[in-house]
Amino acid sequence: MLKRLDHFDLHFSLGEYGFHISNIVFERFERSIPLHSHSKNSYEIHYIPFGYGHAVINGNSYQIVPNTLFITGPFIEHAQIPSHKEPMCEYCIYLKIGRISSPSVSSSEKALANVFRQTDFWFGQDGQDIHALMKQLFFELEHRYTGYSIQAEILLKQLIIKLIRNYEGTAETNTYTDAPNLIDNKYLIIEECFLYEYRTLTLDMLASRLGLGIRQTERLLKIHYGKTFLQKKTEARMSAASILLQNPELSITQIAEDTGYSCIEHFSASFKRYYGQSATAYRKEL
Repeated sequence: MLKRLDHFDLHFSLGEYGFHISNIVFERFERSIPLHSHSKNSYEIHYIPFGYGHAVINGNSYQIVPNTLFITGPFIEHAQIPSHKEPMCEYCIYLKIGRISSPSVSSSEKALANVFRQTDFWFGQDGQDIHALMKQLFFELEHRYTGYSIQAEILLKQLIIKLIRNYEGTAETNTYTDAPNLIDNKYLIIEECFLYEYRTLTLDMLASRLGLGIRQTERLLKIHYGKTFLQKKTEARMSAASILLQNPELSITQIAEDTGYSCIEHFSASFKRYYGQSATAYRKEL
């Protein structure tokens, strides 16, 4: 089950920053989400009201249970693996922030925006009833009654406040200090392409989705992710393979097919080059 709300243009300002929301999703995980990260100034808010699983974030494993909340900011690598018996359901909001020309004079808003921007990672249990806020936000965006966009932006501001109130408890943070400069949904397109279409994605396809030329696309990937298209695609396929290898019912041949390789020999060579050991050895270690 996947419910995506992306046909809107939601934005609001807090202090010196503008917030642009380009994607809101409610999804029941039927499959694992491979390891990935977001570009400069991009943040993802994850709230799990139901179900179980675990997340791998910057190399550490975290158990996901009902009412789990976590935030992944720029360059925070994360993957999500649902429980087979009771898969998790997740609200996910993708946003980007950047400086605005006419900042708010409110010191309280400036403080809120700075705390949000400086908290690139947080994981814990929600203590602010975010589930009720998420349901109301979906109601507004689905029905689109009079004033829905204003109401949605108010709810999103409330979400930022609730997040920061959660941060005020025990929080694990990883501060990122680069200055924001660009708010654009191109990064969301890039990340979703590598996340969901790594089997078949080509550079031509990605450039077409972005409305850019081949060279512009390669330059964008290099500047904002520090990787070429082939490096990003290999990273996505190998991350998916590492998760699939945890399922003993899948053969190496099946995993090679599922990650888009034309033959097991090609997959095996790529896997060993990437992880420094064969897929069979990797599976035994798991």
